[in-house]
Amino acid sequence: MGKSHPLALRSRVIAFVEDGHSHRAAARHFRVSPRFVNNLVKLKRATGSLAPRRQGHLGGGKLNAHGEWVRERLAQNGDLTLDELCLELAGRGVIVHRSNVGRLLHRLDLSHKKKPAGK
Repeated sequence: MGKSHPLALRSRVIAFVEDGHSHRAAARHFRVSPRFVNNLVKLKRATGSLAPRRQGHLGGGKLNAHGEWVRERLAQNGDLTLDELCLELAGRGVIVHRSNVGRLLHRLDLSHKKKPAGK
């Protein structure tokens, strides 16, 4: 993701628009896109602030609420595969791809690999 424009530039753009210039004139003057100026004016009207909005996806997902259940399930039966975990989660009403389950296990520092019998 790109960096947001500095607050100093944001305040200068808003001051330029409030002085009576058009959004397009402000965009040309400060060498930013007209869309940035439009969005900045909308942000100022809505929140009263020029601080940039949060970028990116908010943390969390379908599986975060089921992390402890997955941990307990693997403690009971450590030989479950990702596909088997997907099926059990589907039985609980959570439909996810096996790669999502793999990422959850990685975040929980768990392994989906089967353990050798002698170790």
